[in-house]
Amino acid sequence: MTIMELTPRERSSLRAAAHPLRPVVLIGDNGLTEAVLKEIDLNLSAHELIKVRAGTADRDERDAMLATICDTLSCAAVHHLGKMLILYRFGSKGTYLKPPAEPASPAKRKPNEPHTPKKLAAQGKKVQKPSRRNRPEREQTDLTDRPTVYAGDRPARPSKRAASAKDTPHGIPRRSALSLRAGARRGALGTTVRKRAPVKR
Repeated sequence: MTIMELTPRERSSLRAAAHPLRPVVLIGDNGLTEAVLKEIDLNLSAHELIKVRAGTADRDERDAMLATICDTLSCAAVHHLGKMLILYRFGSKGTYLKPPAEPASPAKRKPNEPHTPKKLAAQGKKVQKPSRRNRPEREQTDLTDRPTVYAGDRPARPSKRAASAKDTPHGIPRRSALSLRAGARRGALGTTVRKRAPVKR
């Protein structure tokens, strides 16, 4: 039979799960007999993850026992610490390791597909990408689809041309900012320049 393979992450989680367990099978001085193998097989079928205590003091013998058990019963060796052997075999319950769940649908969309909002996706609908049009078709549809706007439909936009005297409500022409600049009408010190009256002698 084949030996069950475990990934490092699975092995680590099984070792943590087996920490509070007590050994259910004891291997005596007679070694691995048919009765011992049968007892290990029954416990693996019932519990999936078990601890087995080996009575021999030689580590090489324990390693050979572990390899024989795994090969005969198609189980995986989780850990071997001292005289304690931790064994695992996947059963119908799936208590410790569950098979990876397959995704229901691919999560990623293609780059050329438009984004579908969650509400539409929940209803099973998809957003269709608009078809590309060439330039003459775009110009034609722009001209035909554009609504006609009359002057009375909306208020007139403010004009950007320079205001004249007749445009103002009081008839006084507006002065530009240059005419109000300091120094244009006043002297250099900001005082008004007045003409002096001629002195009579």
